[in-house]
Amino acid sequence: MNKIELLAPAGDLEKLIIAIDYGADAVYFGGEMFGLRAAAKNFTIENIKEGVEYAHARGKKVHMTVNVFAHNEDIHELDHYLEEIREIPIDAFIVSDPGVILMIKEHIPGAEIHLSTQANTTNYKTAEFWHKQGVKRIVLARELTFEEIKELRRKLPDSLELEAFIQGAMCISYSGRCLLSNFMIERDANRGECAHPCRWKYHLVEEQRPGEYFPVEENERGTYILNSRDLCMIEHIPDLIGAGLSSVKIEGRMKSIFYVATVVGAYRKAIDAFYADPEGYEFQPDWLRELQKVSHREFTTGFYYNKPTNKDQNYLTSAYTRDYSFIGIVKSYDKDTGFAVIEQRNKMSLGDEIEVFGPYTEYFSQKIEVLLDEEDQPIESAPHPQQIVKIRMDRPVSEKYMLRKEK
Repeated sequence: MNKIELLAPAGDLEKLIIAIDYGADAVYFGGEMFGLRAAAKNFTIENIKEGVEYAHARGKKVHMTVNVFAHNEDIHELDHYLEEIREIPIDAFIVSDPGVILMIKEHIPGAEIHLSTQANTTNYKTAEFWHKQGVKRIVLARELTFEEIKELRRKLPDSLELEAFIQGAMCISYSGRCLLSNFMIERDANRGECAHPCRWKYHLVEEQRPGEYFPVEENERGTYILNSRDLCMIEHIPDLIGAGLSSVKIEGRMKSIFYVATVVGAYRKAIDAFYADPEGYEFQPDWLRELQKVSHREFTTGFYYNKPTNKDQNYLTSAYTRDYSFIGIVKSYDKDTGFAVIEQRNKMSLGDEIEVFGPYTEYFSQKIEVLLDEEDQPIESAPHPQQIVKIRMDRPVSEKYMLRKEK
């Protein structure tokens, strides 16, 4: 049985390293241009080289997004950019635009091409067309059900891989092909600058009554009529694997390292548990509870089982649920003293009840009983961003373990 690939987002080099260390089989990232997450930190050419080297040294793969829909003004710059990265052994390029596919083939012969979800592949004939153009993998439109995915798999050659999203934000437009952002504030979602107007609050205006705003509301606070819940498929690992997917993808290149570590870690455990014993596999509620500890909206299974209904929208707020704070990351640990050196990410104080987790481990809880500064002097709290402190740990930890606390 070929094991399904767990593909994680990498908004910058630190997130790439965390994703791999916490269990991703592959990561996807954008360069400083031509990806669809312009607000992410993204990767310089030196970052790309370092990230690819880090991943390959650990037997992992690296996919690069070049999935903008290019305009004429982009072509010359893209030509130059592809020449700069052509010698870097990137495993695959995620592309939407046929012209960009052509350019990658011209500059990097033999490059593996994955067709982005932005290309809206919803049927097997379209997938067949792209395969004949040299595409190795289709990142399916989010609007497909499991039955449709299975039919695609049956009718397509084994040499064409299928990938689908399993976690993260859902777009109100067909696979992200949105015009709202461009129309309303001239930030083009198809060129990496989406302002997420689907998350804004709206009222209805009738053509013959300009200036009269009719609220579309569930209660006195109004409603968000385009505001989808977040996709979450952690409870449905057997169905994802049974559909014939080669890769399952986590959305979130603009998310934190805490988000990446938590989500990758939860899915890693669930996928590994299935392959260890497919017949005896049982979903563990703790995996879902882990996902609920990071910033998220309420969850939905999207289109996988049926067309979404009003139950898959959030009509009350576009805000995230944030029940836990990411308070620090372990930089080193002294097994003789039991102290860990921690880089602070949010305020922590003496006496806090915290949870500690790391790659391929279960979390444990403890109280901060001893908190020291860099000079080993006792302190009551660590309020400063990226402050270095020392905490006596109840159990051994390692570099890149993370600390969180309930709000």
